[in-house]
Amino acid sequence: MNVIKRDGSVVQYDRSKIVIALSKANDAVEEHEKATHQQIDDIADYISNKQKTRILVEDIQDMVEFKLMEIGKFALAKAYIIYRYNRAMVRKANTTDDSILSLIKNSNKDVMEENSNKDAVMAATQRDLIAGEVSKDLTRRLLLPEYISKAHDEGTIHFHDADYFLQPIFNCCLINIGDMLDNGTVMNAKLIESPKSFQVACNVTTQIIASVASSQYGGQSVDISHLGKYLRKSRDKFYKHISEEFGNEFTEDQINKIVDDRLGDELRSGVQTIQYQINTLMTTNGQSPFVTIFLNLKKDDEYIKENAMIIEEILRQRYQGIKNEKGVYVTPAFPKLVYVLDEHNCLGGGEYDYITKLAVKCSAKRLYPDYISAKKMRENYEGNVFSPMGCRSFLSPWKDENGEYKFEGRFNQGVVSLNLPQIGIIARGDEEKFWALLEERLQLCFEALMCRHHALHNVISDTSPVHWQYGAIARLKKGETIEKYLHDGYSTISLGYIGLYEATKLIKGVSHTDPVGTEFALKVMKTLREHCEKWKKETGLGFGLYGTPAESLCYRFARIDKERFGTIEDVTDKGYYTNSYHVDVREDIDAFQKFTFESQFQVISSGGAISYVEIPNMRHNLEALEELVKFIYDNIQYAEFNTKSDYCHECGFDGEITINENLEWECPNCGNKDQRKMNVTRRTCGYLGENFWNVGKTKEIKARVLHL
Repeated sequence: MNVIKRDGSVVQYDRSKIVIALSKANDAVEEHEKATHQQIDDIADYISNKQKTRILVEDIQDMVEFKLMEIGKFALAKAYIIYRYNRAMVRKANTTDDSILSLIKNSNKDVMEENSNKDAVMAATQRDLIAGEVSKDLTRRLLLPEYISKAHDEGTIHFHDADYFLQPIFNCCLINIGDMLDNGTVMNAKLIESPKSFQVACNVTTQIIASVASSQYGGQSVDISHLGKYLRKSRDKFYKHISEEFGNEFTEDQINKIVDDRLGDELRSGVQTIQYQINTLMTTNGQSPFVTIFLNLKKDDEYIKENAMIIEEILRQRYQGIKNEKGVYVTPAFPKLVYVLDEHNCLGGGEYDYITKLAVKCSAKRLYPDYISAKKMRENYEGNVFSPMGCRSFLSPWKDENGEYKFEGRFNQGVVSLNLPQIGIIARGDEEKFWALLEERLQLCFEALMCRHHALHNVISDTSPVHWQYGAIARLKKGETIEKYLHDGYSTISLGYIGLYEATKLIKGVSHTDPVGTEFALKVMKTLREHCEKWKKETGLGFGLYGTPAESLCYRFARIDKERFGTIEDVTDKGYYTNSYHVDVREDIDAFQKFTFESQFQVISSGGAISYVEIPNMRHNLEALEELVKFIYDNIQYAEFNTKSDYCHECGFDGEITINENLEWECPNCGNKDQRKMNVTRRTCGYLGENFWNVGKTKEIKARVLHL
């Protein structure tokens, strides 16, 4: 018989454990209440003779209690029941006291550092974090099966966002902003009618973003192309007013010049409203809305001229930055920007190349935007180009009742991630064992993901009217359930994964960039994808394979495995695991090679895929960066650059920090020399050839000087 333990693991039935347990229970009762050796053997034989293929450990214990009472050993049965009860109480004991008190004392490092977008010292944020600790505790003890909670605690899997699992809310979405602007919406029981101008449309958009963000725990994305018609409305309004007022005094050219001047002011003000409101509004979870702005110039859009103006202004204002409390321009965390490269703006002589050049300039200084290749995305998603959700996951193509593809107004139900390196560690180089363990743990992931799905059953639209009743996702009636949006692939549910590089290293002894390693890594990825497709067919749910940024999880898995398995070279010794399918940062590979290599994994990881390269300071070598952007368009679906301008935390200076005669970094604004209080960009000549990816990694000052 196979016995299913509480943690979900499977062991062979061991008769001796029954005998030992009852022998120990005998010690807790009077002599006349004890069971004889023969009676104990008979009970053990009774269970053995059941000969079930699978049996739960709780069922075995129930049978023991039944047989004890059947032979009249009531005191012994009572002692056995009390023992079971006490053990259950230990397993379900409250665990929040210390974690909550440490939050108040600002000493809970794990929680405080889990989300870099939250200031855990602020009272408003602490309220959310305290509620999150309660939710995690109840989730671990009561809401999830014990074996899933145990798997999460041991780093086998990661059950994402347990701090919100208690509530009937989902992860991330693409807001149907076009419907909400065109047809109006309701917020806080107040009707918001369709805007009549660009400025008002921008203001309503940010209010929608804040309202949506307050009733879900992941990011949200907004396609900015829906604002083009409102910019034209503003122009038409200005033209009508000026023509009626001054038509007899000014020529047509003069009228148009005045209109264009006023429209320019409105454009700048509207975009500034979006940027500043997103960064100054605080949602109910104690942070700015985790929002992505999708910048896509659609070739067949009747408002493409207006949208080009809007995107250009967004990039101009992002390039400038936002003033911090010291009055210094810095890079805001939000909104995140995703810029689409297409035929007319891929730096190949297109009409809108000038906007892409501005985007590249912005990337060199401010990190954003990320880039999506419309060319590659159409190849991977049935000819469609659409925004990632705020959490960087992608929806699967889905058609409505009219056969039209629909992406906006859809969402992700939740995520569970798999620790691939841990499977490699346990397999100890045995590939056959690796595949067997992978199969078991994928089944565990499926069961955990189904817990996420079932948690949203019977949720009614009243839980978040802005989502379900007033257009962000749907326009349901009050009291109506959201059930139909959970099935048939309308929403997604995501299997994440960490550490493909380390898993390959453990089983094959080489990186996944080595041909032998690549073959293995692709097989792993295809296995994950095949399981998602199988689950999709079995359940009708939109399972997707999700390989997007999860930096804190990379550290959590590595920390747990180091504690459990010790220091393993090139695996647990680094303090982190490599994210999803990414190339390890220490590998000698240039940016072009990295994008080319990782693009083959993006096709498989269709539920979420992003690749990035760290680059040196490119402000004075934009041509080199433009070449890399051109390369993205032809070779990879989704990519970003990690590069930062120098920044002094002492005074807020955001410029170029210099090296003085003593070979020390020194802020030219305040004279700060403490490297712990400044970020200093690696500065190289910008050459994009060999060693581009890892140039300047050394910490020695003199080596840095050589790269200036």
